Amino acid sequence: MVEFTIDDVFKLAKLSNISVSEMEAKSLVNEIKVILEYVSQLQKLDLAKTAPTYQVTGLFDVMRTDEEFDYKISAADLFKNVPETQDNYIKVRRVL
Repeated sequence: MVEFTIDDVFKLAKLSNISVSEMEAKSLVNEIKVILEYVSQLQKLDLAKTAPTYQVTGLFDVMRTDEEFDYKISAADLFKNVPETQDNYIKVRRVL
């Protein structure tokens, strides 16, 4: 069994700058003991022959590669469709 006391809860609360009541601390002692017991069970597992798992869904990167494409239209022709330009850019209203 993992040793974890109410004093440990208050110490962690102080380090975390969290206020904890006596009732909350009693509840947290039991919850943290369960968590620590589970972690101690996991530490007992022999994982020497187990490969690291970094991906479990089987999905992979499906993004396409960037390719330059010539649309056969000049910037001047594109700027004919916008209401206002400035220094070869489309001028838009400020967005804050």
